[in-house]
Amino acid sequence: MSLIAWTKRTVLGAALCALALSATAQTAPSATPAAQDLLAQVRQRVHDAPVVRGGFEQLKTVKGFKQPLRSSGDFVVARGKGIVWHVQRPFESTLVVRPDSLQSRGSDGKLTTQMRAQDEPVLRTVNAMLFSVMSANLAELAQHFEVTGQLAAKGWSLHLVPRDPTLAQWLAAVELQGNQFVQEVKLQEARGDSSLIRILTPVAENALRPQDAAQFE
Repeated sequence: MSLIAWTKRTVLGAALCALALSATAQTAPSATPAAQDLLAQVRQRVHDAPVVRGGFEQLKTVKGFKQPLRSSGDFVVARGKGIVWHVQRPFESTLVVRPDSLQSRGSDGKLTTQMRAQDEPVLRTVNAMLFSVMSANLAELAQHFEVTGQLAAKGWSLHLVPRDPTLAQWLAAVELQGNQFVQEVKLQEARGDSSLIRILTPVAENALRPQDAAQFE
């Protein structure tokens, strides 16, 4: 799998997890009244915190492979800073996404990849979506996606179809499920591949821990 393909899947998955992991909503002018009402109700259920950490399990179904590709690890989402996506299995690596850049480090901590949004159009598009989600969260989704969904006593679900032509070239739809936090993200790609991300034991915190803050320096 190419770096760009892996980057788009991983960063978008982390971004969509972030939407329900730190929520402060405004009214999205491009949202329909029904979408505005739905997102407002979801926002009332979502835990609002400047930092959220937890674990994840990810299954990637790729054409040509009989079995899904499995990975797992932990993450930190920090409002205004970015996301640290730490894969522990099957191979250790760390992805750090900031508003203007992306870095990937190997298990030894050495930098393996660095990309700047100003140089990479795909990264620029995904980062713009990611950090608009993190700064205005649920309501901002309606500027990037057509939003439908439903509410239930035990949780909520959202169905997202991308508005942005660049995202639509590879992403067909996204399904989100959750309650106080997002619990599951399903990414359906335009070419038929798909990813399922399960969020495990998310915890809200008021500030970054020192070791996490160092990741963003």
